[in-house]
Amino acid sequence: MALQITGTNMEITPKAQRYIEAKFNKLTKHLPDIIDIKVEVSEEGTKSPQQRFLVRAAVNSGVGRNIFHGEERAEDLMIATDRTAEVLTRQLEKHKGKLYDRGRGNTQVRGKFQKPEPAENINRIVKTKSFAIEAMSQEEAIEQMEGLGHDFYLFIEEKGSQVQLLYRRKDGNYGIIRTQIVK
Repeated sequence: MALQITGTNMEITPKAQRYIEAKFNKLTKHLPDIIDIKVEVSEEGTKSPQQRFLVRAAVNSGVGRNIFHGEERAEDLMIATDRTAEVLTRQLEKHKGKLYDRGRGNTQVRGKFQKPEPAENINRIVKTKSFAIEAMSQEEAIEQMEGLGHDFYLFIEEKGSQVQLLYRRKDGNYGIIRTQIVK
C-alpha cells in the first residue's frame, strides 16, 4: 500500500507525518488490499478558527473500481486527521459488509483476490486409535457395546479366540462379523 501525503499552504512536520501515517495505515485492517491512499492537508485562513485545518483523503480499495473519499475540518491538524480516518473507516466497513452480504464470505472481503483452487477430494486417515480387546462371550460384548453407547464393538470370542465385530443393525438387532486370515 502506498501512502502519499501532501501539504498545501503549510509544511508538514515529521511528528504530524508520523501521526497521519499511523492513522491511515490502520485502514488496512478493514479492507486488507488497499492499493493507495492520498492524503492532502491544508491550512486555510478562515474566519472561524474551528475550521482552520482541512484533511482530505482518497482511498483506492483494490476491490472493483471503488475509491472512498473523506474530508474533515477542525481547529487542530490531529483532530481533522482523526475525523477523516473515522469517516473512511465507516465507509470501508460499510463496503466490506456489502461485499460479504453479496458473496457470503467472499474472498475479497478477506483480502485474497486469486481464484481459489478446487480442493481435491482425497480421503485419508485423520485419526488412529488403539485399544486392548478382551476375550468375552457375545452377550457380554452386547452389554459392553450398549454400556458405551456405540453401534459396534470389537472383541475376541472366548471359546475360539477369534476376533469378531459386533454391530447394531438398522432394524435394532445385532450382527457379527467374523475374521479369517487368508494366505
